[in-house]
Amino acid sequence: MTLAAGVAALGLTLPAGAEAKLAAYLALLTKWNRSYNLTAIRDPAEMVTHHLLDSLAVITVLEKSALAERYPLRLVDVGSGAGLPGLVLAIARPDWEIVSVEAVEKKAAFQRQAKIELEIANAKIHCGRVEAFEERFDAAISRAFASLADFVQNAGHLADCLLAMKGIYPDGEIAALPAGWRVSACKELVVPGINAQRHLLQLERT
Repeated sequence: MTLAAGVAALGLTLPAGAEAKLAAYLALLTKWNRSYNLTAIRDPAEMVTHHLLDSLAVITVLEKSALAERYPLRLVDVGSGAGLPGLVLAIARPDWEIVSVEAVEKKAAFQRQAKIELEIANAKIHCGRVEAFEERFDAAISRAFASLADFVQNAGHLADCLLAMKGIYPDGEIAALPAGWRVSACKELVVPGINAQRHLLQLERT
């Protein structure tokens, strides 16, 4: 699955130069990964599907959700790792403001370098624990960050809307949500090249 084919399959329209910038991001990630072990995925083709397309798959859902009324969106990516989905979303939607919060310095350093080299003007990188980060956003998003309960407890102060990217539908995690939060929407994501369940859960403060 090529990036261009995957973007087309997702029905996305990217701004001029975004596809080349996404490819450059992946090349930089591959380079850094040799020394810093930023991601367990090493195969370039798998990186396209499991990193880029998996991150891009949330865009259509967000643009059709109630969050669309708040455009341009201001999102915080919690536990962003190598910038997934945050930097990918920032490249694909340059009118959004994305803040990546990552506690591990080597991962934050990679993101800072990617921001500089790829000229991602709408992204900010913060190295530190999310619990100590004090800003407010339209929504907080996480990809494989923690359980839903931990996501709420660690990042609930950042936004009244939390977006959790998950694999199979997490019944047990939903049952363990802290009081004052509920699942307001759940969308099954179809990611080209990935033969596995993917879901985007929207949590809201009640």
